[in-house]
Amino acid sequence: MLFHFTPPHIEWITPIVGHGFVFVGFFLLISGFILSYNYGDRIRTLKVKDFYLARVARLYPVYLISLVISIPVLMEEFHIRTRGEFFRGAIMTPLLLQGWSPWLATFWNTVAWTLSTEAFLYVIFPFVMRWRWPERARNLVALGFGIWILGLIPHGIYMLTNPDGLPHLDRYSYGYYLRGLKFTPLPYVCTFLVGIVLGRLHGVREMSERVRAVLAFASVAGILGFLYLAADHTPYILMHGGLLTPLFAMLILGVSGRNPVASFFGWKPFVMIGEATLCIYLLHFNGLQMMRDYHLTEKLHYTALDPWASYVLLWVFAYLLYIFYENPARKWVLSTFGTKKAVAA
Repeated sequence: MLFHFTPPHIEWITPIVGHGFVFVGFFLLISGFILSYNYGDRIRTLKVKDFYLARVARLYPVYLISLVISIPVLMEEFHIRTRGEFFRGAIMTPLLLQGWSPWLATFWNTVAWTLSTEAFLYVIFPFVMRWRWPERARNLVALGFGIWILGLIPHGIYMLTNPDGLPHLDRYSYGYYLRGLKFTPLPYVCTFLVGIVLGRLHGVREMSERVRAVLAFASVAGILGFLYLAADHTPYILMHGGLLTPLFAMLILGVSGRNPVASFFGWKPFVMIGEATLCIYLLHFNGLQMMRDYHLTEKLHYTALDPWASYVLLWVFAYLLYIFYENPARKWVLSTFGTKKAVAA
């Protein structure tokens, strides 16, 4: 939210907020880790259709309501797109296929390209988990590093060849191949695979609480040190491509134990925000933009408190949506279309 709508007077966290795009890879890494850890011992007995239904129940109800709420944005798309682009986007987006088109990835709901990517990763997950994975911790670590480096190769090639002919690369740069690397699913497969490797490593390697604490503190120091000291001097495309994945992997392993860093992220307000993360994420961009377009601050007379008041309003709405819509809708989908195994998934 702060990355897309940066408020004034937050200079002390600008290096974090201004490079918020690096946390997309963190999210996909966590996704691979959690799925791998949860399904590692039962993927061969779980029916693929049950797994898919569980994932649809988790993502699609909120995604669908975000598109309904964003219908005014769809009307704007009608006026700024060619007719062909509009109808392709209008068909592909509800099917979570928009991410496969660099030009249409941000159609209708700008940030929902990540769900298009996540949907593809969910599709391949049951089959990837059936691969023959190493059983030794050191082999898993080596494999994880190899996959991470492999994932950086397309971004390195882009940096060296500059196929879009852009004079400078940053978060505002615009080009077909750049959008392909930023918004389409395939460039994120390696990050997801590293997450799977991490989940398997977590399952086979016992770590003491002291080791996990060291990993947690070292990773936080490394991430913050990079963002504050090195990020402005590092190629944008490499950061977007997962350059920080090893540090994020260390953080995930670190907070899987009991230590002050894990306790910090387990603080109740953070947990509440985390519970409603999907709602917040899918609603924040179009929601805040529509608040501005319809001059909600002026109509409700809280201009002096903006943008923070708008952030709070959006979070409250998202949390209520999580309680009264997302959870009931997920349970309804599973109970209506699923089996007991799908509910457990």
